[in-house]
Amino acid sequence: MTNVPATPHGRTPALMLGLATLGFAVNFWAWALLSPLGPRFKELLGLSAGQQALLVAVPVIVGSLGRIPVGALTDRFGGRVMFPLISAATIVPVLFIGVAGQTSLAALLVGGFFLGIGGTVFAVGVPFVNAWFPPRRRGFAVGVFGAGMGGTAISALTTVPLVRSGGSATPFLITAAVLAAYAVVAWLVLRDAPGRSVATQPLLTRMAATVKLPITWQACVLYAVAFGGYVAFSVYLPAYLQTGYGLEQADAANRMAGFVVLAVLARPLGGWLSDRVGPVPVLTGVFVVIAVSAGVQALTPGLMPVGTIAFLTMAAALGAGSGATFALVAQVAPADKVGTVTGLVGAAGGLGGFVPPLVMGFVYGRLGSYGLGLALLAVTAALTLALTATVIRSVAGRRTAEQAGAR
Repeated sequence: MTNVPATPHGRTPALMLGLATLGFAVNFWAWALLSPLGPRFKELLGLSAGQQALLVAVPVIVGSLGRIPVGALTDRFGGRVMFPLISAATIVPVLFIGVAGQTSLAALLVGGFFLGIGGTVFAVGVPFVNAWFPPRRRGFAVGVFGAGMGGTAISALTTVPLVRSGGSATPFLITAAVLAAYAVVAWLVLRDAPGRSVATQPLLTRMAATVKLPITWQACVLYAVAFGGYVAFSVYLPAYLQTGYGLEQADAANRMAGFVVLAVLARPLGGWLSDRVGPVPVLTGVFVVIAVSAGVQALTPGLMPVGTIAFLTMAAALGAGSGATFALVAQVAPADKVGTVTGLVGAAGGLGGFVPPLVMGFVYGRLGSYGLGLALLAVTAALTLALTATVIRSVAGRRTAEQAGAR
């Protein structure tokens, strides 16, 4: 994967990347534990649809916003400290929910709030991996790390069967044990990259400086559309397929799984392509594909083959765009602020996933069709394409020239 030799303490970039990706997957597994159990809690506790949605949303919101301070702390203390710390801290709400927190909505909301800690781990991994790889390989490396978001699929596939076979606490106890094992391994094995840039300014000073960077807000827009689109469809696609095409629940869930798997696999591909041709051309192509695919699907074609092709093509583009966005961050952001920028951008992506389902539900409720909602996605992708091809291209080109001059 890389020609960088082992460091004096015997660690290699490939080993560090593998452990970071594993940590991302394990923490995201924990982060997503409540979502598959939403219908069960609705039935057991007599929750309304709004209460069920709130229960599932709380960990996601906390995990998204929590990336902002966690990214800044990673710039200061490094992934060697933050990976085991986040993993160990996530054990507490996992055990609380599993053992004592399933008796009331209030207890679940408290547990879900602190479960959000697991979702912040993304802001630890990007600067950690970024520092271990040379610039020409960072896009692929960060893309591989990003595939750890597939940890949510572990939760989706195992949580309900484990509850049925072993009881309500079983998936939580297993996840807590895996988190504990990972925290120990991470503490013993993980090391920060030699010579990594360590932030020395106070947290608030660094946050203020990061907010002023143009790349911060530009990458927030890119990731809100790319990763936010992935999150939105991974959540809403089953409902869309059931309502819009009359599919059975199991069939819709399987198709959603295919969408998720393709997006996850495309993320490293987006990073790899960014290493070869640059992130801006990749992002330009991605938003062209999203705009066209969403425009086609806005016409509500038959599911086979046109609708399926449109959605799978969109899945690949959204995954590749997510990988390319952080290849751009690695290229343009100052080395000692990558974690802080990542935190803000990661938060934008997580929060960006909430808007489309709300819009889709509102549009369908008013018009009885999802067409307008998908047309709005096509327009949003087209506007993001224009931003990428003009402003972001200019910023990336200027930063590349500055780096070449410094060398």
